[in-house]
Amino acid sequence: MNYTIEKNEQYALIRLNETALEGELPTTFETLSRSLFREGYSNIILDMASLKSIDMAGITAIRKINRQCTNEVGLLVLVTKDDDLIELLDSAGGSDLTILPTVEEAIDAVFMNELENDFRSEDDDEYDAGGSVGREEA
Repeated sequence: MNYTIEKNEQYALIRLNETALEGELPTTFETLSRSLFREGYSNIILDMASLKSIDMAGITAIRKINRQCTNEVGLLVLVTKDDDLIELLDSAGGSDLTILPTVEEAIDAVFMNELENDFRSEDDDEYDAGGSVGREEA
């Protein structure tokens, strides 16, 4: 698989330099993603600007990685402007996939997801501590 990877404190950005995510490439992508999870990266941005096609193995790999990111309270963001690719991913049951047109928007989505997780965590802490959030006095 021909790619470059940029690691940031909040995310790993994989720039895929392939025209198709098929054959052995989906397996390689899964292996790469698992190693990123082991390193502590739960947010992965996959820049698919050069990608023109994805086979079922590629879609399955993307769905697995998306599920893993979600389980780790992270986010998988796919970056493409290719309408045919977006339609293929949507029709293959990828309604829970985050697909954005630019890497900058993907980075923003990761930061927004991190903020949402922080707020959820604070709300849980208040609830666990017996806070009065949402309670009414009689």
